Amino acid sequence: MRNFIDESFSPSVFFRNTHIQTTFGSLHVRAAGKNEMLEAAEENIVSAGNGVRLLGYHSRQKGKKPAGMIIIIHGWEGSADSTYMLSTGRFFYRLGYDVFRLNLRDHGNSHYLNEGMFHGALTEEAASAIIEIAGRQPDIPCYLIGFSLGGNFALRIALKQSITPISNLKKVFSISPAIDPYKATLAIDKGPAVYRRYFMAKWKRSLRQKQKCFPAVYNFDGILHHNKLLPLTEAIMAWYPDFDNYREYFNLYTLTGNALAPLEMPVFIIMAQDDPAVPVEDFYHLPANPYLHVSIQRFGGHCGFIDPFPFGCWYERQIAKLIGQAEDE
Repeated sequence: MRNFIDESFSPSVFFRNTHIQTTFGSLHVRAAGKNEMLEAAEENIVSAGNGVRLLGYHSRQKGKKPAGMIIIIHGWEGSADSTYMLSTGRFFYRLGYDVFRLNLRDHGNSHYLNEGMFHGALTEEAASAIIEIAGRQPDIPCYLIGFSLGGNFALRIALKQSITPISNLKKVFSISPAIDPYKATLAIDKGPAVYRRYFMAKWKRSLRQKQKCFPAVYNFDGILHHNKLLPLTEAIMAWYPDFDNYREYFNLYTLTGNALAPLEMPVFIIMAQDDPAVPVEDFYHLPANPYLHVSIQRFGGHCGFIDPFPFGCWYERQIAKLIGQAEDE
């Protein structure tokens, strides 16, 4: 494990506050203005195995061969249209890459596609979707970027490379990944109320939408009174008979300790010490592995790293540099 970034994230002192960085990372102003990626976007239904279908948007370069493909996965209760997805996608589209923004199950406007509900341990379907997307253009290099819970998914997909390799997947980038979902849940519940209310509102809206799509299967009316994430997680376990309890469920996609030791492809994690949603401590104890590169920055918040403020994005520039480097890992 090594810090792979020479240029530290050092925004103006006026914009270093963790809450400013975190909040502005998701505000629409970041993605304002012309977006050629959106203009080129085509809606796609991706087959993810076992009859599962996921919704995504493919933006192809027009009139020229792309430099590669960037696949992006959003965070929990985000979507392909989250601000950080639109900003990052636009950045790389302008650099000449095709961009595919993938919705995880029950995110975006995709609740109707699958009767089964989303949960964070659905590794196989996410990996199958990436295999299908990358396989569309096997002659160009592919790069995967994940944010928060999407960053956790990206890490799990990287781990699967030794079992079901994707030949043109070259590097995986994980921004503010929730490597311990239990600790992240507690951090949000115990942190500033604004974050808890934000996630609770989005989660409850998603559950109501799922109930509306499948009224004969789901009725969440009796549990939506909860106002914290962990109690609602515990209550919703009744709809997941494969898990005995929420701790067993969280353990299925916890990536602390030596979970990332088997990595056999280049993976780059960018994390901030002041992240209000994902505790930083576990990142200092990730295993030594020549393929695993971790950069822990002093500032940045959760999926923030905004500089110059409010439109520039530091991690976008760093990822572009890493992609541009020779594949010598």
